Amino acid sequence: MEAPGKDLNRREFIKTTSAATAGVMLTTSQIAFGAEANEKLRLGLFGCGSRGPWIANFFEQHTNTKCVAVFDYFRDKVQAAGRRFDVGEDMQFVGLDGYKEMLESDIDAVAVISPAYFHPEQAVAALEAGKHVYLAKPIAVDVPGCDAVVQAAKKHEKNLTTLVDFQTRVSEPYIEVAKAIHDGWIGDPVSGQAFFHGSRLAIRTKPGTDVAKLRNWFFEIPLAGDIIVEQSIHMIDVANWFLQGHPEKAMGTGGRKARVDVGDSWDHFNVIYTYPNDVIIDFGASQFTKNYTDLTNRLFGTEGTVNASYGRDVWAKNRSGGPSGKTPQIYPGGAIANIKKFHESIMTGQPINNTAVSAESTLAAILGRTAAYENRTVTWDEMLEKNERLDPQLDLPSDGPDTPVERV
Repeated sequence: MEAPGKDLNRREFIKTTSAATAGVMLTTSQIAFGAEANEKLRLGLFGCGSRGPWIANFFEQHTNTKCVAVFDYFRDKVQAAGRRFDVGEDMQFVGLDGYKEMLESDIDAVAVISPAYFHPEQAVAALEAGKHVYLAKPIAVDVPGCDAVVQAAKKHEKNLTTLVDFQTRVSEPYIEVAKAIHDGWIGDPVSGQAFFHGSRLAIRTKPGTDVAKLRNWFFEIPLAGDIIVEQSIHMIDVANWFLQGHPEKAMGTGGRKARVDVGDSWDHFNVIYTYPNDVIIDFGASQFTKNYTDLTNRLFGTEGTVNASYGRDVWAKNRSGGPSGKTPQIYPGGAIANIKKFHESIMTGQPINNTAVSAESTLAAILGRTAAYENRTVTWDEMLEKNERLDPQLDLPSDGPDTPVERV
């Protein structure tokens, strides 16, 4: 089970991913572009766990879309999603390669909400098949995977939308604060903090087999990229956005101490990121905390301060005050806003491609992971040159077995 992606040309990749915002093209696509207002977008769902149906439901609730096809490795997940969205058995696809058969159908777009390791393989295949792609973060778990997604989206960006779902990027308070930073409201950034502290996730099935690893994929480093890539990327993305770039190097540490009963992902990280102009971001993450969560970015400038807490208060202040707002519904609201944006881009013939900036954030998370694993300073260029590929090396039946879930 090898993730796709040709060998990385470092200079070309840096050039490709240097854009701070997604480009918008005005070319009409052959797939659903310019459709009549009453024509439903035909959506295929990759990944029928908890978030996949949640996203597909938002598509149906908030846009003129019908989920007409569902895919997952596990048959029980596919059947449940089929019942939920009234999808016939002929459009239910199971197994490792079931998505390939779905891509041969007349769907217009796919929502890729599968385990992160599979994102490059499935997103690239969908784009090559002429389908628009709504992609969950992170876009990949390794450098080759990031390159594969960016190159495929760039190849098709004149005709196809590829949108990665970062909720903060469409949140008005975050947008206002980012603009204030970029307009010099807090002066020159000096240092900051980024935190993603949360409680542990539940084990879905009893560990001990390769099939169980896929059920519990978010605890497996090659499948999830570890917590810093799979979850903490949200706060790392905000740091990149606020500072209009990516870190040049990172030094880190962390480990497994509080959650050792499943998988191999770490349960805490501490990383010092150095951005251009020697701006230092102190990053911390955990996935075991009791009665405490903190998803926050702070930035301290020569003239003011920013505090941006996901789901809470977001503000920038200097001597004259500054923008502020609250984000209590950012988790569902951000997803809904991105879904509407995705749908509108297709129906109006204005394709979106935000994979370059999303790759920068994914790579920044990978940089922190690498520095922590090796307990040393690692540079951005060194990470790209190393071009390390993760491989879960799972021995799985290809046909999506009816494996019972063994509750812990």
